[in-house]
Amino acid sequence: MTRIQDIIKKSNVAVITGGASGIGLAAAKHFARAGMSVAIADLGGERLAEAAKQLKSISGEEHVLAVETDVAQKDSLDALERTVIQRFGRVHILMNNAGIGPETSMFSAQADWDSILGVNLLGVVNGTRTFGQHMLSHGEPGLIINTGSKQGITTPPGNPAYNVSKAGVKVFTEALEHELRNTEGSTISAHLLIPGFVFTGLTKGDRAEKPAAAWTPEQTVDFMIESLERGEFYILCPDNDVARSVDERRMAWAIGDIIENRPPLSRWHKDYADKFKAYLERKE
Repeated sequence: MTRIQDIIKKSNVAVITGGASGIGLAAAKHFARAGMSVAIADLGGERLAEAAKQLKSISGEEHVLAVETDVAQKDSLDALERTVIQRFGRVHILMNNAGIGPETSMFSAQADWDSILGVNLLGVVNGTRTFGQHMLSHGEPGLIINTGSKQGITTPPGNPAYNVSKAGVKVFTEALEHELRNTEGSTISAHLLIPGFVFTGLTKGDRAEKPAAAWTPEQTVDFMIESLERGEFYILCPDNDVARSVDERRMAWAIGDIIENRPPLSRWHKDYADKFKAYLERKE
């Protein structure tokens, strides 16, 4: 198994989409402090410029690239790859992290569904397909880290477009890792980052201060690195409110809907509320 220290090191290159804030920026800073050259991709504007400035203060201007990118557009990702390869020559870490989460219902405007699926799912699929072949061809060890969500596993009611997009990221990343490990000569592995409650622009709303229950992006990245060091594929993050054991039982209940032929999303069904509560409390 490739050691993470052989990838996150000086002279290697990381690309992070959604890299101007939140988990993406925290990851970029971690990689920069380790001596890596870092390319961050985001929608542009002052936020991207400020993120680039912070990274340059860590590792120097020659090791930082900030590229305005719309991950929902394949040609924009193609342009990103050309720019990165021209500047740094190769890529060792690809973190498909860009994501959006406006609230949707089943019959929300088509544009809302298109934007969420375009960024959250196709951004991951096309990001991987754009960078992955070059990463395989240069023969050096590398990682593809895709940011999923617990909502893509337990699929709670509300915001179905988001849930569908993140469920797709899980399925895609599982298939990706299977193909990578069965590709002769591959030294690239795939990993699914499953954050808990993290205080980022996606979750904070109007709140100025981090809720006690939330982790910081930096805590999430630290946990991600520790999980990668252990060689884990599913990087299931807890937070200050929900322990891993609770997440595990919620996920087990979700798949139990199929096995036991319960109504879909039975966890939120009035006829199963007490049964789920007892299950969660390990009373049965």
